[in-house]
Amino acid sequence: MNTNRGISSCGNDNTISNNAVGNHARVIATPPAERSDAPVAGSVAPTDRGTWDIGIVTILSEELRALCDELKLERHKEPGGLYFYRGEHATPDSTVRIVATQTQSQGQRSTMAALENLRRHYAPRLWALVGVGGGIHDEHARIGNVIVSTEVVYYENRKINPLGDVRRRGEHRQAPAQVVHAVNAFFTEHGTPARIHGQLASQSSQDYEVYPGLIGSGEAVIADRDSDIRRYLAHYNEKVLAVDMEAGGLSQYWQENSVHDESNPGWIVIRGVSDNADEEKGHAHHELAARNAAHVLRLLLPFLC
Repeated sequence: MNTNRGISSCGNDNTISNNAVGNHARVIATPPAERSDAPVAGSVAPTDRGTWDIGIVTILSEELRALCDELKLERHKEPGGLYFYRGEHATPDSTVRIVATQTQSQGQRSTMAALENLRRHYAPRLWALVGVGGGIHDEHARIGNVIVSTEVVYYENRKINPLGDVRRRGEHRQAPAQVVHAVNAFFTEHGTPARIHGQLASQSSQDYEVYPGLIGSGEAVIADRDSDIRRYLAHYNEKVLAVDMEAGGLSQYWQENSVHDESNPGWIVIRGVSDNADEEKGHAHHELAARNAAHVLRLLLPFLC
């Protein structure tokens, strides 16, 4: 049997697709997913295929606005309707490419969806969750201070026994070693706590403090100093300094994506303390906490990227 390697066509406006001519001729079609220029099913081709160094997830508009102001990010709309905020920041050693987005709502599930959108469109080399949180340590987590975390305790797993006996079962995850080393280097140079000038005009004459510490994460908005969640976290590890509703989703997303062949980005959580997770919890200090957290991220970029 003779095998024809191709068809020669002469003339204008000819189109030949999957044709076979002659006895015993066959068509061997290459599936679309195997063609070098075709996207894999279920994927979204990034608008810009260059390397993106850090992908940031925010929850509140104040958080995203603080990042845009601090890092000079500009709005970009993808063809599918998703909004991202992109920019570049020069450090002494490199130019860091940054992309940020905002979740649709609070909570772990919306955070994981936002991370997936960032991964599909930009595939950043590092995840960062940046914004506000509730402080649960009277000394280290005062309003305006910032907690930098490479460890998350997810507190929602529990067993409910008769007679109101509830046994919580915490999940503890730590960021990859290279992120931990970067954070350690930051505090080696800046001190523990690091003391930084306030970022709001009304706070410019005052310093705030930056501490390394654990984040407790679940689905609850905590506004009770006597909450059983606060007691559990203090008993679990006295270095849990703040709480939020998203860091558990970030660490879970990272854990479940560690089975992929490609390298799995590292992650970090940066929380400005906006309240003390007590009866006085409110929105009055969101902007202060968000701007302090965004500024700390900028200071960390030379160490992380």
